[in-house]
Amino acid sequence: MKCSRFFSALLTGTLLTAAMVPGKQDLYAQKTESQNSFQVYKVYADAGYELKYAKERALKAHKNIIIFVGGNWCVWCKRLDAFLNNDPQITAALGEYEVMHINYSKENKNEKILAELNNPQQFGFPVIVLLDDKGNYMATQNTGDLESGKSYSKEKVMDFLHKWSFKNINNQ
Repeated sequence: MKCSRFFSALLTGTLLTAAMVPGKQDLYAQKTESQNSFQVYKVYADAGYELKYAKERALKAHKNIIIFVGGNWCVWCKRLDAFLNNDPQITAALGEYEVMHINYSKENKNEKILAELNNPQQFGFPVIVLLDDKGNYMATQNTGDLESGKSYSKEKVMDFLHKWSFKNINNQ
């Protein structure tokens, strides 16, 4: 009995001491958060529902739809997202599109919607699907063709985005 009380007191003291050390809790929370911070692809999102509303927005705004298919598990998906969001010219070019992401992972393969988009996953990940402002299929782009080293080519990406923009296709 005395031994049990001793270990109980020791454990309580250790826990209280650890709780009082400044920054220890925050350090753990930051470490955990940083490991899970990349969440571009919504694993359990209803891609069909999201596409329906992307089509409505695209039609109203006279924009084509660009769909990035990939997953939070994919290193090249992370690289592409960082590349697209860290260059003001590319970000501006993406502004000409209604942008959407469709998850592909073991938890949710979105097979039904991807079948409707001509199974772009056959090209690997990430992969890009382009739809016109009415939601009609236009093209699938293997992003490997846009790579340069361990990243992407700004020139190739900009050419691609310009080629498929609503304004370019409709001579506006």
